[in-house]
Amino acid sequence: MVRFTAESYDFATFPQARNYIGGDWVAPSGERTDDVVNPRHGRAMSTVGYSTYADVDAAVKAAEAALPEWRDWPLRERAQVMYAARELMQRDLEELTWLVSHENGKTYAEAKAEVLKGIECVEFGCSLPNLAAGNSLQVSRGVNCEIVHEPLGVVAGVTPFNFPFMVPLWMMPQALVGGNAFILKPSEQVPLSAVRLAEIFAEAGLPAGLFNLVQGGQEAVEALCDHPGIHALAFVGSTRVAKIVYGRACATGKRALCLGGAKNHLIVVPDADVGVTAENVVASYTGCAGQRCMAASVMVGVGDVDHIIDAIVERSKKVVPGDNLGAITNQASVERITRYIEDAESRGAKLLIDGRGQSGGEGGYWVGPTLLDNVTPDMPAGSEEIFGPVLSIVRVDTLDQAIAIENANPYGNASAVYTTNGEVARRVMGRVSAGMCGVNVGVPVPREPFGFAGWNDSKFGHGNITGWDGFRFWTRPRKITSKWALQKDQNWMS
Repeated sequence: MVRFTAESYDFATFPQARNYIGGDWVAPSGERTDDVVNPRHGRAMSTVGYSTYADVDAAVKAAEAALPEWRDWPLRERAQVMYAARELMQRDLEELTWLVSHENGKTYAEAKAEVLKGIECVEFGCSLPNLAAGNSLQVSRGVNCEIVHEPLGVVAGVTPFNFPFMVPLWMMPQALVGGNAFILKPSEQVPLSAVRLAEIFAEAGLPAGLFNLVQGGQEAVEALCDHPGIHALAFVGSTRVAKIVYGRACATGKRALCLGGAKNHLIVVPDADVGVTAENVVASYTGCAGQRCMAASVMVGVGDVDHIIDAIVERSKKVVPGDNLGAITNQASVERITRYIEDAESRGAKLLIDGRGQSGGEGGYWVGPTLLDNVTPDMPAGSEEIFGPVLSIVRVDTLDQAIAIENANPYGNASAVYTTNGEVARRVMGRVSAGMCGVNVGVPVPREPFGFAGWNDSKFGHGNITGWDGFRFWTRPRKITSKWALQKDQNWMS
């Protein structure tokens, strides 16, 4: 077992990230190897190899070999593995927190919140034996109908760089408790948390072959889409890639659910509580350095909200890179974010706070909190996903105009309104085109058992990736109708 020994932001290394197939650690067969860079330091803390179709095929074969016995385990016994995994994650909470912080660039507090949310997802897996008990009903005299949830077989998940520990746990508990074998392909930028997940589930008693890990990039993802032995695929990443993965996976007959990007709008009206709004809006656009699909990227101010914007500016000044603001994932992302800021300024936007050129220490990749006022919806900063700690402020006169701006955007991940007026909240919640909405909550992530997923170009496929929808995605219902006794009376079922 590989343990991560860091207990601070001081630079630390981790062994090479390899594949985990059939209970064994093996090197990916591809020729390419990349550095795994700590974004806070801008230095390689590990390396990762790239898998080929042959590696994916080996993972599928290992999974298929382990499946028959696992399917025979009662649902409640499968869930016991989740109970054990939860205890191990609680035991290793500090280690996992620092590992996420080092490989992703999050602050300690943000990394710990991610790990705790991942544990919450495992806890939902523990509850599935009670939730998935199925329905049974005597539908006629002597005739009984029931529903049982059967596994699909070998399934797979592809996860992004921004939540290396949590997002795999959006998928794994429901898939495994549902009786499937699971193959994970984490982002090649953050493959290390997945290594610890493999070790934790093995220690928790999950039989070898039921969780397989394949490292790599595009070739590995395409292999997962194409392999006939994989029956369902979930993906979380950009909208551009989500569309491609969804189409490719579905073309081979797989069940697919692919979550994409976002351009989340926060609608702020003059009656909003100033303190609550300022604190919440800043937390939404700067949390995780803005590198999350639930981050606010546009604030739509309705009418005279200058007093609220002033409070947001003052609150933003308290967000300090390296202290309560984490690093950007890589230099290319810093340059992309900077281009959006420069473009908005050249088009007439006013910089209230400029985060360019800020640093959180020696080396690393940083952008400080950035506030752009007088942005218009047609500017790239007002319409495209920036994925950084940048908030674009758009000003309108009416609530209807604000809702129209939200709904004109192709994404539909999240939307929020800040108000003390229940009627305003009701109108916005009933009319915005977004799957996850908040009233005075700028990051309206549903807690378990409520499912996570957006609408429109933020999601391709049906249902939610977490909660009960997640369990239904990884299983299929079998309807059984039984009759054991001859009845004296008859109806059409006789």
